[in-house]
Amino acid sequence: MDSDTRIGVVGATGAVGPVAIALLRERGYRNVRAFASSRSAGTQVGGITVEEATPEALAAGDLDVCLFSIGTAVSLELVPHAVRGGAVVVDKSSAYRLRDGVPLVVPEVNGPRALDHDGIVANPNCGTIPLTMVLKPLHEAVGLARVRVSTYQAMSGAGAVAMEELRALEPAQGDLRFDWEFDGMETDEESKLRAEVRKILELPELPLSPTTVRVPVMVGHAESVWVETEEHLSPADAQELLAAAPGVRIEDLPTPGLAAGTDEVLVGRIRVDTTDPNGLVLFVVCDNLRKGAALNAIQIAELVLAPARV
Repeated sequence: MDSDTRIGVVGATGAVGPVAIALLRERGYRNVRAFASSRSAGTQVGGITVEEATPEALAAGDLDVCLFSIGTAVSLELVPHAVRGGAVVVDKSSAYRLRDGVPLVVPEVNGPRALDHDGIVANPNCGTIPLTMVLKPLHEAVGLARVRVSTYQAMSGAGAVAMEELRALEPAQGDLRFDWEFDGMETDEESKLRAEVRKILELPELPLSPTTVRVPVMVGHAESVWVETEEHLSPADAQELLAAAPGVRIEDLPTPGLAAGTDEVLVGRIRVDTTDPNGLVLFVVCDNLRKGAALNAIQIAELVLAPARV
């Protein structure tokens, strides 16, 4: 994208929208508009007056790309109108992620897939993005036999209202939560994580067992990852592979506090799983509002619109 690309940020007043607007400004984009619900129309986000996200506004034909970060139901309603108006949509909701024919993209992992779109590219779950960025180089080197992951997801992943709830809490009131839909076996966040990782890595049968937990941290999703590889890989060799992976940074003890405000996926505590001869254990952390959401969407848009500069 060039600096004059006409960009719409839909869901501009939520948890991710202001981060997207700030990142677009950092990257030099000048022609940015903000859209949200009628309740937010007329307010300001990052110095931009918010417009109401109506079908007519999004279909008007004056946007090149739309970054959607709104609920699934509203995405299903409004995304087709933006596409009809000629915009390429990068959608953060779960509306299109697993739909056949819609690419689900982490640029550092499967970036070329973004070009094979029909107007919509899906932005993965904020827990899926860092996990695939770490698993991809390991898979390419020695193959993945099995993955187990427990996520410790920040409150900002649940939206702006949840962030305000955390701000209002006394420290002693903090607790762990399982605040996703639960079918008696697993949460929908767990099933989404498995399905999205399989789609992005193009490993449809990869055994992956997730547990997702919401923790009283404002920003920064953390993941404890157990990997069984098809061939043996030492922790030292794994660290060397990951240090060379795009968008990944090695830290001895990665934490949400270290990850907040950064664009990299932090990985550390790389060690042998003593229960498995081909097992490794890693700890992964990512700012879920930046690389886990807004930045990944912007990088997708830059990939998709890059051919237009040629």
